[in-house]
Amino acid sequence: MGWLKSLFLRLVEIFKRYSGLMAVLGFASGVASFLLVEGREAYAQLFAMLMLASWVWLVLENWLRAGLLRRFGFDMPPVLMRFGTQMVQQESLFFALPFFLVTTNWDHGQAIFTGLLLLCALISVIDPIYYGQLAPRRSLFIVFHALSLFAVLLVVLPLILHLTTGQSLALALLMALLFSLPSLGQLLPHDRWWRLPLLALMLTALAAGLWQARSWVPPATLRLIGITLSQQIDHQQRTAGASLDQLDAATLKRDGLYAWTAVRAPRGLREQIHHVWLHNGVEVDRITLDIRGGRDEGYRAWTHKLNFPADSLGRWQVRVVTDSGQLIGLTRFTVSQGAESAPEPVPLSQ
Repeated sequence: MGWLKSLFLRLVEIFKRYSGLMAVLGFASGVASFLLVEGREAYAQLFAMLMLASWVWLVLENWLRAGLLRRFGFDMPPVLMRFGTQMVQQESLFFALPFFLVTTNWDHGQAIFTGLLLLCALISVIDPIYYGQLAPRRSLFIVFHALSLFAVLLVVLPLILHLTTGQSLALALLMALLFSLPSLGQLLPHDRWWRLPLLALMLTALAAGLWQARSWVPPATLRLIGITLSQQIDHQQRTAGASLDQLDAATLKRDGLYAWTAVRAPRGLREQIHHVWLHNGVEVDRITLDIRGGRDEGYRAWTHKLNFPADSLGRWQVRVVTDSGQLIGLTRFTVSQGAESAPEPVPLSQ
């Protein structure tokens, strides 16, 4: 088995010499999957399954190492295990990035999440930072490891299993925490009775905190490709009329307003989304829509709001969100007094 060990070490040296190669391959596979989601879904699913398989290998690496040693007398070098971990993290981050870059609302807290992914992807290809600063700090490395897995699961679960965004978010969070459990357990002493209760408490608190911040996580496989506010809809063509960003209160109360959206989703995905109407930052209405994936133009649907409050003046938003509260996109409009509804001027006294 000496030749196999030599081959492995040679491959490691090649990839270390060209450290950005795996990052380029990961990003290329992510772009390919993103482009193939609609036209060649089977290929996109294949890329996604390969990414998931790499994480299964990573989780089982200790058992594989022990099995190779017991069965073939081959002790896999620690440098190879460390490089394998780095390679899987690189591939995961760069694979997921194309999906998050196009679905992030950059004027929202989602920019922080995607920016963090970009930073982690950059760290993963800079060996002095990765091995010199990140890897020795065990708790920080666990967070990095879990984030890489969390990001790739948010992409692959809807593609492979056609789970909704909310289901994918919950399952990705659970799997990322469970897969990080062995590493997390190494932070606590092994000979204390309170080790397991404290570990369970840490996991519960971490999961609850991350779930509360779920609105900052972009829906990786749902993309808003059109949103229009209009007072007319062509029901036969499923298109909206002229777009509005300002109107007067009298017209709004008389005719109401349509919110037309087109959302692109993977083929086979069925999901509920919501049009959330906010007046001066306060939610006043939430209307549910059912969408189906598979259309290049996006699934086109609309809601018609008629019941506006008596005092409708001010700033309005229409947010498109998932069942789990993740923001897909938004638009804004302003309601003014208007010439028709303005009070008549009082004549000056002589």
